[in-house]
Amino acid sequence: MQIVQVLPHRSRMSSAEDSALILRRTRKQRKRLKRKVTIKLKRRALKIKKLKEKVSANVTPLVNKYWLQRYDLFSKYDVGVKLDEEGWFSVTPEEIAAHQARRCAGAGVVIDAFAGVGGNAIQFAKVCHRVVAIEIDPKKVALAIHNAKIYGVEDCIDFIVGDFFQLAPFLKGDVVFLSPPWGGPSYSANKNFTLDLLKPKDGYSLFQVAQAITPNIIMYLPRNVDVLQAAELSWLSAPPLDVLMEENLVRGNTKAITFYFGGTAFPHLSL
Repeated sequence: MQIVQVLPHRSRMSSAEDSALILRRTRKQRKRLKRKVTIKLKRRALKIKKLKEKVSANVTPLVNKYWLQRYDLFSKYDVGVKLDEEGWFSVTPEEIAAHQARRCAGAGVVIDAFAGVGGNAIQFAKVCHRVVAIEIDPKKVALAIHNAKIYGVEDCIDFIVGDFFQLAPFLKGDVVFLSPPWGGPSYSANKNFTLDLLKPKDGYSLFQVAQAITPNIIMYLPRNVDVLQAAELSWLSAPPLDVLMEENLVRGNTKAITFYFGGTAFPHLSL
């Protein structure tokens, strides 16, 4: 006798159960994924909050808007760049500083008369043989040295704590870069910024001191500077120096005006 065992037909039931099981698993996976995303967003929000608290503790309201431009000032800001309050609104944006440096690439010695926290000195050091960075504030010099190390050019810069006007008679160089204080953020309140508003001395006196070192001078001035007055500085030399005026932009907005005198007006010439 042959015994045949007939099993109940479960194909449809199994298919329905499997679909329900898959659906339950999918829902669980979605919940788990949603939970993970929520946790990540909370962590990110907490990180941003801590960063803002850190910033508010180290950045005064006066320079808060400049902090938002930190990567324009130093592309390696997150690596550990340091600035004091004045440095935030006085340092040359990196893109502009790099462009100014390229105009005298290959120069022997560049003298940065008002080095501040080192923005320009760092860029000159990348393309020139030697940089002499002068700054009267020892705290700024310490910051400039620190920042130069971050960019790996500290060995190419001689930092000097001192007054440019007192040191000038003893300096020798191929290019002098002048970025004197503009008087703080309030400089923009002047519709026509004249050279007598520069600090610590007027633009004419400053230019003549630099001219005694070399005719190759780069002068970084406010965007509202009296351009005719600045261009007339070339006539302080006999014969008059070649001069080139350049508008400096950051993200499409005019930031400043740079005047190139002497050989710097023609970057293809050897300095």
